[in-house]
Amino acid sequence: MTDSFSQRLLSWYDRHGRHDLPWHHNRNAYRVWVSEIMLQQTQVTTVIPYFEAFMERFPTVQDLARAPVDDVLSHWSGLGYYARARNLHKAAQQVVNDFDGEFPADPQTLESLTGIGRSTAAAIVAQAYGIRAAILDGNVKRVLARYHAVPGWPGKTAVLKTLWEHAEAHTPSERITDYTQAIMDLGAMVCTRTKPDCQACPVNADCQAFAHSETHLYPGSKPKKAKPEKTTWMVIVEDSEGRILLERRPPSGIWGGLWSLPELDPAYGAEELQQACEQELSLTCSEPELIGGFRHTFSHYHLHIQPARLTVSDNNTVADSDRWQWLHRDQALNLGLPAPIRTLLTEPEQAALL
Repeated sequence: MTDSFSQRLLSWYDRHGRHDLPWHHNRNAYRVWVSEIMLQQTQVTTVIPYFEAFMERFPTVQDLARAPVDDVLSHWSGLGYYARARNLHKAAQQVVNDFDGEFPADPQTLESLTGIGRSTAAAIVAQAYGIRAAILDGNVKRVLARYHAVPGWPGKTAVLKTLWEHAEAHTPSERITDYTQAIMDLGAMVCTRTKPDCQACPVNADCQAFAHSETHLYPGSKPKKAKPEKTTWMVIVEDSEGRILLERRPPSGIWGGLWSLPELDPAYGAEELQQACEQELSLTCSEPELIGGFRHTFSHYHLHIQPARLTVSDNNTVADSDRWQWLHRDQALNLGLPAPIRTLLTEPEQAALL
């Protein structure tokens, strides 16, 4: 079964797979690693321009390790899940400091690096070093769950264990670089989340879900919970020089480590924003100008953002520090900003449509 599955998949890949992705060129462990982290929960078409810009700015792991974290976050802005960027930066420093700038060729050693899990470690050694290692990213989970009709949500330990066993069994000893790309491509291009093209699938002859017309049942869905709704004021505070006040968010949590606009308690009414700025930011401001609000959805809640623009009316301003910065817009846009904040600073009318 293993030989048949992998052989059919590789034959399909030779004809239909993706052979010209940016990380396939000048392939090395660093480029593979960055692409794998970017591709977590992000589509290939979205990742490609980010990857190319990232490689231009940080061509080697040494360049990434010595770069300021704000620079790294700036080049990640818009990709989301910003913990990935912070972990990428930390892991680059580990590779430089602990491994002389060379990525280990051992999956378990790779897993000791910040932000690298079992599947990512396997993808690095398979694609960069040609070492046999089974991968199990989201696309592969979907392919194997359907092929073997594995019931249940892959987030459950028992289900994940079964899928890993199948992944190990199907991984060949030869052409491992092509195989890992092939099974990811099959999930992304054919065995898609909705409306899979089963007739074009090279392993449909013995796919259990296809045989019973039950592809929609696999993999099992994560139990749904209603996302809570939260609200906040975000204030665009400008001083007499046209500079905007930005606040660095805490290193962990939503938008961790990024620069954002100051937030005010949603309990304040619009007519109380001047008072709120004085009490919470120690700033004396003009009357607020409200901008169209919008909702931003995170993985576990919805955030209703109501922006307001205010002008500082005296010289009693927050001093620059590690937490606060007064910056002109062009300077601000060079920092790591969450995508909605970047849009709010450049095209506030568009932010209201997000």
